[in-house]
Amino acid sequence: MASMWVENLRNAQKTCLVQNGRRKIHFTLSDGTELAEEYDLRNDELVVRKWRRKGTIGGIGKWEFEVGEELMVRNLESEGLIETSSNPIFIRKDTKTAFQWRVRNLPYPKETYILSIDDDQQNIIIRTTNKKYYKKFGIPDMNRIQLALEPQNLSFAYANNTLIVSYQKPEPILEIEKLLQEEFRKLKASKDGDVDCTPS
Repeated sequence: MASMWVENLRNAQKTCLVQNGRRKIHFTLSDGTELAEEYDLRNDELVVRKWRRKGTIGGIGKWEFEVGEELMVRNLESEGLIETSSNPIFIRKDTKTAFQWRVRNLPYPKETYILSIDDDQQNIIIRTTNKKYYKKFGIPDMNRIQLALEPQNLSFAYANNTLIVSYQKPEPILEIEKLLQEEFRKLKASKDGDVDCTPS
């Protein structure tokens, strides 16, 4: 499964751009699904990964963020009601060695949080002893290559009202990321506009 995922990306139509200290790569997969990724040029860390799939009636769907977050400028007059900034905010921000999520606006002490992996070994569960927060989520990277989650790879920290959940990347994931970075380095990238990415 790992090699199939790498081949899907190798065979995708690609455009790339270097801008604002990031390598931005846009993939169009064989089924028309679009994938956009952004990597920090200093350390090759993934900053953004988002997907756009065709809508059910043929239109173009909205971008769905898998890693990173959408930066939105809110127009208060047109929106009227907006979500309160005190609600918990769940965002994935990976490191080189771990999948990582930050849950902001959680004011409870560290001992309140209980982390576990579900019986199917597909999802991580965050719950609190005071029953004020519950979140169940998977790791798409692991699901794509059918890897089960292992409890010993899961850890968390807490500081400044933010819960930081980490899952150590297993060797197959690190190998895929290494292969993809090698592929990306072969691509020609424009510094002032999109160009087709072809091996240099």
